[in-house]
Amino acid sequence: MPERKTRVWPGMPYPLGASWDGKGVNFALFSENAEAVELCLFDDRGEQELARVRLPEYTDEVWHGYFPDLRPGQVYGYRVYGPYDPARGHRFNHHKLLLDPYAKGLTRSIRWNDAHFAYRVGAEQADLSFDERDNARWMMKCRVVDTAFTWGEDQHPRTEWHQSIIYEMHVRGYTMMHPEVPATMRGTFAGLTRPPVLDYLRSLGITAVELLPVQAFLDDRHLIERELSNYWGYNPIAYFAPEPRYLSSGLASEFKTFVHLMHDAGIEVILDVVYNHTAEGNQMGPTLCFRGIDNASYYRLVPGDERHYMDFTGCGNALNLHHPRVLQLVMDSLRYWVEEMHVDGFRFDLATTTAREAAAFDNHSGFLDSVRQDPVL
Repeated sequence: MPERKTRVWPGMPYPLGASWDGKGVNFALFSENAEAVELCLFDDRGEQELARVRLPEYTDEVWHGYFPDLRPGQVYGYRVYGPYDPARGHRFNHHKLLLDPYAKGLTRSIRWNDAHFAYRVGAEQADLSFDERDNARWMMKCRVVDTAFTWGEDQHPRTEWHQSIIYEMHVRGYTMMHPEVPATMRGTFAGLTRPPVLDYLRSLGITAVELLPVQAFLDDRHLIERELSNYWGYNPIAYFAPEPRYLSSGLASEFKTFVHLMHDAGIEVILDVVYNHTAEGNQMGPTLCFRGIDNASYYRLVPGDERHYMDFTGCGNALNLHHPRVLQLVMDSLRYWVEEMHVDGFRFDLATTTAREAAAFDNHSGFLDSVRQDPVL
């Protein structure tokens, strides 16, 4: 791997994620149990790794550094060092390039390969084995985003619940065969902004569109091998980034334009969100993000048997909203979609599992109480 000299300063532990301030980019990543974190920088296409730089500072379990020479559009990922000890809940493997949990933009979709698994696929020891292959060439990557956008006088319609008429919509399916939407825009947010689409939605008399999941998600490997896809999107991997295949331009600002025009038409935008599990699955799943950053913090593990995951959803794992940093991730994500993306509300997939305490759903769980008390939400 060619090395390039990259200046790095201490930076700040907040905000988490990659933050462009007009002069440089601050990177901050939470990991309670990691021993070191490397930031990996790639070319614009995400194909060639140009540099690896250890984040120099560690504050309140956040690894951070400020890079004065980086700009929006920079492609990056992380390698996180720590113990590989599944029996104790730790699954660190620095050979695996990882997504930033706070990534606001992603490159192309993942290309499935055995190298995405922290263990040796097919080994007799199963997930207790250790794989040393580098997965970067097949891995999707993060992109630094400039969040600036001209909202003008955009306002939330704030339709009263008793007057609401909500129209459930799949972003890709809604325009894929629409004859009045240009082929390059079909199946994207840009396609939903075309005048014939907006005119039709207005003619229905609806007050809101509820989008099936648009936070970045994965097509499971077993589906790809059958030449299928996860059409509905209930398989999240990045809670701040719009699904790349829904962006004809590749830019998150496309989603903002869609929301802006919906509001102009008097239509609210509600998101179907999935904070109950992630696409990494159970102990036999890939290591793509949370598992490799701090498995013992991000997921609810079986007490006394930390090799295995508690699975309330049937999807292999459950996010550990009992951990303050994981709860912070969810709350930061919700606020981001409201404050930065201007959405009007949420429909929570399997909400009772996100509000599950020790044994069952709790109406006063930490998650629900946090939502009630949040001045934005």
